[in-house]
Amino acid sequence: MADRPSTGTLFGVPYNFERPSIGRMLSAYWKPGDGMLVEKPFGVGYTLNLANWRSWLVLAVAGALLWHERQGDAAEPRDQPVEVVVDDD
Repeated sequence: MADRPSTGTLFGVPYNFERPSIGRMLSAYWKPGDGMLVEKPFGVGYTLNLANWRSWLVLAVAGALLWHERQGDAAEPRDQPVEVVVDDD
């Protein structure tokens, strides 16, 4: 049986299953010359390029949404029983 390649693309989506090294992992997330998305250092797909300001904006919005969701859970306890009134006219 032929060996399968450990890197490449499948339907336009990149994949890389080579054993990751610390240097490759660190350099994959900081690429100043590239766009907002870069190929993942291990696995399938893309990841955020932390050298791009748009990536930090995405992370800030995701963090704000997560914080807002957690604050909403503390304000409204959902384990309380709810009274439902049905008007039969």
